[in-house]
Amino acid sequence: MKVFAPGRVNLIGDHTDYAGGLVLPMAVHLGTTIVGTRGGGRLSLTSDHADGRWESFVSAVADEVGDHDGFVGHVSSTLPIGAGLSSSASLTVAVALALGAQGDVAALCQRAEQRATGVPCGRMDQLASVHGVEGHALLIDCSTYAITPVPMPPAGEVEVVVVHSGEERVLASGAYARRRAELEAGDERRVRHVASENDRVRAFADALIAGDVVTAGSLMVASHESLRDDYDVSTPALDALVARLCAVRGVFGARLTGAGFGGCVVALTVPGAVRGEGWIVRSSAGAWVSD
Repeated sequence: MKVFAPGRVNLIGDHTDYAGGLVLPMAVHLGTTIVGTRGGGRLSLTSDHADGRWESFVSAVADEVGDHDGFVGHVSSTLPIGAGLSSSASLTVAVALALGAQGDVAALCQRAEQRATGVPCGRMDQLASVHGVEGHALLIDCSTYAITPVPMPPAGEVEVVVVHSGEERVLASGAYARRRAELEAGDERRVRHVASENDRVRAFADALIAGDVVTAGSLMVASHESLRDDYDVSTPALDALVARLCAVRGVFGARLTGAGFGGCVVALTVPGAVRGEGWIVRSSAGAWVSD
């Protein structure tokens, strides 16, 4: 049996998912692959991961799945760890499908990730991994979890480039939970970000549909500024990288992607504008299982 679960890059809409707002992620061709055999009554996985923390995610998924027939196999990944491309969500979705999880796999994996990390994460990453549509981003309304595929511009016209800031993204330190608590307590700056970000997500989706990548790029820059100034989740390294990329000819816009506090920046560019660093990511279909 072979299982693949893609990672995701969030094009716009961060720290809005747990507020019941709008997000616009894109499942990517990089992800987690598990190869092995279901059955035998025990779960035994080896991995290429140098970071032993992956085992806590596997254990949490197994606990959430409950009764299962077991699985013996190997885990490999093409996703960079700690970069904000949802390596943990990709892993949990792959493990859940390997164990034969049924029903709402995204919700199950959200619970598993919260159990494994103690971080009160939303469900965007898992939804993108499960429900990705090739050639599309996903407009997700996190108040209902309704998903609307939004066509991406052809690959020959636009590239989505992800560049690492050099800072590993660490959420378990408590900063993520503090931001969420501040939002739920009605902090004016945090609320302003969510309200304005929801408007930007709608406008970004409309711009993609219209093929207006210039407007889409400017919305990405505005999103980064809001995440920096109103939500306070950027860092000097992320700010400097966004500024550097936006100064490159052919880059329409850039912003931090994921929760912030380090990790990656995503840029929308003409093909070839950014070379020699980062990853050019392609939109992917959602997770799959083959015998």
